[in-house]
Order: sequence, then structure tokens, then C-alpha cells
Amino acid sequence: MELYIGSDHAGYSMKEEIKNWIHINYPAISINDEGCNSAESCDYADYAHAVASKIKNDSRGILLCGSANGVSIAANKHRGVRAALCWNEEITKLAREHNDANILSIPARYVTIEQAKEMVKIFFETPFEGGRHLRRVEKIDVI
Repeated sequence: MELYIGSDHAGYSMKEEIKNWIHINYPAISINDEGCNSAESCDYADYAHAVASKIKNDSRGILLCGSANGVSIAANKHRGVRAALCWNEEITKLAREHNDANILSIPARYVTIEQAKEMVKIFFETPFEGGRHLRRVEKIDVI
């Protein structure tokens, strides 16, 4: 799997920890860091667009910012992107099963690193159910 990851300054530290954790626990996943590269103040939309523009059928993304609202809103402007703002394991599981989310948006100021790692694990390992959910997902892109 090809993974694109990005954050603003509020998510930078957690992004770095998640990258290291993925490298150890999912060595077959190719990680592409789209920035930012420090905890210095920056604009979340730049990194959300950088990640979202790379998402294809066989790739996934992870975005982090303070609340994850900004990165989700920006990423969801891209056709074919289904960025889900997730704050616990159950929401993450449903985002994959029912919405075929291809970007996991993590609110770095509101979850612990352990919660974030568990959400990433669920995001990687939970398949899309398809069935009745497929026709709903197919109605998302309207432009």
C-alpha cells in the first residue's frame, strides 16, 4: 500500500511518531511524507491538498491538525477523496466499513498517541463492506 501523510504544526509531533510506528509495524507500506517538516506555524490546507492530490484507488492518506476539521474540509474538496475525521476506534472502523474512507484525519490535540496508533491500525486493517454502502459512496462525488 502507498501511504501519503501530512500535518500542520499542531500535528507535526504526532505525525512523526505515527510514521515511525508504521515503519516498524507495517514495513510493507510505503510512506510518503508531504509535510510539514517542523512544529513552526504553517497552513494546514497546504498539506491537506498535497496529500489529497496523491490519493488514487490503491493508496491511502493520513492527515493531522489540531482538530482535524481543517484538513478534512480541504482534503474533501478533491474528487475521489473521502477524508474521515476520526476521534476513536469505532468511528474509524465505521469510516472504513461504511464510507470506504481513504484518508484518516486525526485531531492531534484531542487524542493520545496510543489512540492515534490504534485508529491507524483499524484504518489499515478494516475492509470496506460494499453492498448497500457502495451505492451511497458512489453518490458522494457530484462534480
